[in-house]
Amino acid sequence: MVAGTARTTERELAGLVRRCYAGLGADALRTEIAEGLRRLLAIDAAFVATVDPATMLMTGVTTEDPLGADALRFLDNELRASDVNTFTSLAAAADHVQSLDRATGGDRWASARYAEIMAPLGLGDELRAALVTGPHCWGVVCLHREDGPTGFAERELGLLRRLVPHLGEGLRRAVARELGAAVGPPEFGPGILVLSVEFDVVSATPAAQAWLAELSPDSWSVSTGLPVPVHSALAALRSAADGRTVPARVHVRTASGRWLSVHADRLDGPTGSSQIAVLLEPAAPDELGSLFLRAHGLTPAQERVAAMVLRGLTTRQIAAELFISANTVQEHLTGVFDKVGVRSRRELAAALLGAGRAHVAASPHPVR
Repeated sequence: MVAGTARTTERELAGLVRRCYAGLGADALRTEIAEGLRRLLAIDAAFVATVDPATMLMTGVTTEDPLGADALRFLDNELRASDVNTFTSLAAAADHVQSLDRATGGDRWASARYAEIMAPLGLGDELRAALVTGPHCWGVVCLHREDGPTGFAERELGLLRRLVPHLGEGLRRAVARELGAAVGPPEFGPGILVLSVEFDVVSATPAAQAWLAELSPDSWSVSTGLPVPVHSALAALRSAADGRTVPARVHVRTASGRWLSVHADRLDGPTGSSQIAVLLEPAAPDELGSLFLRAHGLTPAQERVAAMVLRGLTTRQIAAELFISANTVQEHLTGVFDKVGVRSRRELAAALLGAGRAHVAASPHPVR
């Protein structure tokens, strides 16, 4: 690479990192990630998704043709197939970035995703990343090249590795801000969407239709007729038939700033026919509380202590239940207060119930 190109790459890299700390919402940042990666790497199709950190189910996507036409097949592959480079496996791995060619030793046909979905679309090597910061994953990236002998080079994997912690941190901060700015409940309550086993809409209550109108449209929802969070829950439900244990539930922020829980389950009729019910309802306080704690970067130990504080347990009771000292409990609690931006147990409870505003530091991190 010539020096001028190297300087341009570093400038684009630093610019994308700055956008991660610019206070963008999750949807806007997801779009900027896709655009920034296209400026950094030679790609023919880009896919960026936000995920629910509790389940790794997708809550929204930014994608390009020809990926949208096969949205359901990509989701099914992610949850049902035993394939290489699944986003869940990348999130759990020490290295959160990998290419298809490297994972298969150059034999792309060893991947069901390539053989059944990508090759028919004319796609070759793909570069995937789980956007992890701290203990949780907040988004995923998949970059494609047209089918051919040339795949992604190690230098390109290295560039994406440098970006992963910043992209994940930017999405985490976006969710924390959005939780802190959540608006009150809507005028409509829970809604039910009834689907056939082929995922065709059979019926929907007025409340379900109102909730669906609240979900931001994207290319996948346009191509499949249902929003991504609904399809994520449906794919998780279908994976349960294969013995998978991913809950068929996802939490997503709507366009109006409300938080929605989407849950899919089967309906069995007296004749043995089966339909699918999708419940759309305001996310419960305890569900948002768990997401709130994750979004503020708490360690697992801090999350456990914070949850017990919200149950009303004293320091002595927490210490006894966790088999740690009272001093350790206080250390964890001090860390919780610092990260959430509160000074007392009462303020912590108020923040989780939506009565307070979550504070998120906005100082940028240097490129590493």
